[in-house]
Amino acid sequence: MMNPFLHTQTPTDSDTDGGGVIGRLLTHPGLRPGHLLSLAEQHAIPLAAALVATVTGVVAVAGWVRRRRERRWAQGARHVEILVPPQVQPEGAQVLWEQLHGAIARRWWQRWWSGQHLLGFEYWISPEQGARIRLWVPSCVPPHLIENAVTSSWRGARTHTTPATPPLPPPPAGHRDLLAGGELRLARHGRWPIRTNAPGDPVAFLLSAAAAMEPGTTACVQVLARPVTTRPTRRTRSTGTPAALGQFLLEVGRELFGLFAPGPVHRTGTPARTGSARYGSGDRQVSLEQSAQDHAAATKAGVPQWATVVRYAVTAPVSLDADHATRARARDMVRGRAHAVSAFLSSASQHNHYLRRWRRGAGVREAMCWRRLGRGDLLSSPELAVLAHLPTDASIAEIHRAGARALAPSEVVAAGGPGTKPLGRADATRGRQVAMRVDDARHHVHVIGPTGTGKSTLLGQMVLADATARRGLVLVDPKGDLVSDVLTRLPEECAGRVVLFDADSSSPPPCINPLDLTTVGGDLDQAVDNIGSVFGRIYHQFWGPRTDDLFRNSLKTVCAQARPATLVDVAHLLTDDPYRARLTADVKDPLLQQFWGTFEALGESGRAQLIAPLLNKLRQLLMRPFVRSALAGGPATVDLRAALDGGGLVLARLPKGRLGEDTTRLFGALLVARTWQAATARADTPATQRHDAALYLDECHNFLHLSTPVEDMLAEARALKLSMVLAHQNLGQLTSTLREAISTNARNKIYFALSPEDSHDLARHTLPQLGEHDLAHLDAYHAATRLVVNGQNIAPCTVETTPLPPSVPGRARRIRAAARAHTTPRPHALPASMPRPNSSGPQVPRNDPRRR
Repeated sequence: MMNPFLHTQTPTDSDTDGGGVIGRLLTHPGLRPGHLLSLAEQHAIPLAAALVATVTGVVAVAGWVRRRRERRWAQGARHVEILVPPQVQPEGAQVLWEQLHGAIARRWWQRWWSGQHLLGFEYWISPEQGARIRLWVPSCVPPHLIENAVTSSWRGARTHTTPATPPLPPPPAGHRDLLAGGELRLARHGRWPIRTNAPGDPVAFLLSAAAAMEPGTTACVQVLARPVTTRPTRRTRSTGTPAALGQFLLEVGRELFGLFAPGPVHRTGTPARTGSARYGSGDRQVSLEQSAQDHAAATKAGVPQWATVVRYAVTAPVSLDADHATRARARDMVRGRAHAVSAFLSSASQHNHYLRRWRRGAGVREAMCWRRLGRGDLLSSPELAVLAHLPTDASIAEIHRAGARALAPSEVVAAGGPGTKPLGRADATRGRQVAMRVDDARHHVHVIGPTGTGKSTLLGQMVLADATARRGLVLVDPKGDLVSDVLTRLPEECAGRVVLFDADSSSPPPCINPLDLTTVGGDLDQAVDNIGSVFGRIYHQFWGPRTDDLFRNSLKTVCAQARPATLVDVAHLLTDDPYRARLTADVKDPLLQQFWGTFEALGESGRAQLIAPLLNKLRQLLMRPFVRSALAGGPATVDLRAALDGGGLVLARLPKGRLGEDTTRLFGALLVARTWQAATARADTPATQRHDAALYLDECHNFLHLSTPVEDMLAEARALKLSMVLAHQNLGQLTSTLREAISTNARNKIYFALSPEDSHDLARHTLPQLGEHDLAHLDAYHAATRLVVNGQNIAPCTVETTPLPPSVPGRARRIRAAARAHTTPRPHALPASMPRPNSSGPQVPRNDPRRR
């Protein structure tokens, strides 16, 4: 009888037979190998082709998605440069990477949809620009997240964010690049940790290896890091040998061998034998080493993990027409530098270590520019902190340092809005504006800092805020640039409220005549005391008691006449005997009569000797046409009290190069004295009806020469709602009395970059938050502030002054024209003994026939 299983059926017959060929194979395992070959011919090749096509398609789609994602991340990516603080906390790097792991790690469905975000920590070194440490951040990471993590991890660090640029610069025109570089990869499995407590600083080794490079050479070390998923972390936490895949294949081989040669097979729950079993139970040293490795691996697995790769490159330009020997020397130099740079992680070798993988220049440039990261090496946060951190050595000069620490403002500090004066934006909290309330500004503001640090920008912002809010102000600028900047940016509606004193203008200035008590009012004794104190303090080296007595009595005498007196009248009084006799005849004060009687008894020679020191000061002042017109041009055309109460803007542009130092100081001091008279006259107005006003004094030590002590002046000004902003360059410009008065009564402190001597004295106002080092190492346009809020001093903070708004073309010209229209002085006949301003030759009377 024929065996039915030896009968060969066609494929068609298999459809009617139960289960077909595969079914017969499962139900009758005794089929001959010929049937298996037939089955392979029918199904294996199509299945293999379909599998290859599917895998190829999946790989192609995955590559396309990955490249599209990389291009999307690169568009809008940014570089966050880290400015190293004066003192770097060694644990700051680990804190940073642990914070960032929790901030940018994503869920499985987010990774599947748009990928896992990565970061690039880069060391960029060149001889021209020094060493920079920056973080490459893709566009998908939210703004300010990395910046805030950096400043919170390293106290005192600052960040500067710019659009991302390629890590390696292109060669200049007429040159080609010589590039050498590669990757650093772990030599063993990622479960074994590297050394995290090695002596020395790897970053210091890196900067030392790249030091003294040839001009044009650039070195870059790039550490790419991405939070790992939970699956590879779970695999690394398994115990056994690092060759987990080999152990798995070994176990599979044993199972397959057991199918053909059954017998006792040693099975164990552990993936590999311990060191004692391998080398004998008596080798205790090997057992301890294996135990230490297992303990280190378990410790590493218990902290956040990162997939990382380290790339490095050194590039240098060489001329296209350079000879072979020159190119060879440059190539050897670049390779030598690249080898030195790649050794900066040598000290991190312990259970694991890094090996160098040399790559061709074009491949290195492409990999570093695109910042591609595949699986990467597995590192924990402490291990990553060894690779990517700030240098702890304060003696490294090549690195870009922050200088002073950044402090965030208190929540009670105003952030802007109505009733405030802007100071800038907080450099420790992104997007946070810092302002000072007008009520708190009445406690006065002390601004100190050298030229070019941002004082004028700060004063300009405050002046523009007052002008927009229609608060009256007086600004005295001894350099001239501040008033010029303000004029080009004032709102158009302020034109009718501007009073401008410009020493460089050819137009006649307004007149503030400090002796005019009939036009704008005032107290005679106060006016005489202020003018006498101003002259006496400015000319203190040549001002004796007799000169002071003569000057004060002359001022009181000329003010007794019916028309407004001027300083020209003082000179006329001392030199014109008939004029003096006419004025002194009407004097009612017995003391004045006695003085002039004594004066006349001196005789001509005695009078000349007495008046000479005073007259040379007056001539020096009044021979300048601008000063004479502004101080002695006749009745005052400016009512400073009305300006303070009604939102007027009195701008005095007094460049020292135009007027001279003494004349600038004298004119500015007389303007301040006149302003103080107007402010004290507000005492007759109820406090609730007084409007806030401000007095801005740049180089304030030149103008605070009033008879009222500065400490009393500051105390009274607060009650009169006149806030004073006192700015200067250093403490050496102030007398001891003035320094103590400002330190005590100007309670709002704004310090720009100070000298070491000044920072030592002023640190008492900012300690313990900011010390001497911080005040002396503030960056340009950065300031340390200690403000008063609701009458109480608060903790200091650091701010960055914001630039002034763009200037408006033609705005200054229109405001100057409007100011001239309503402040032009009225014609006034000056005494014949003093020449008229801008006169050239003898004056011809108006009724002289020669004028007809």
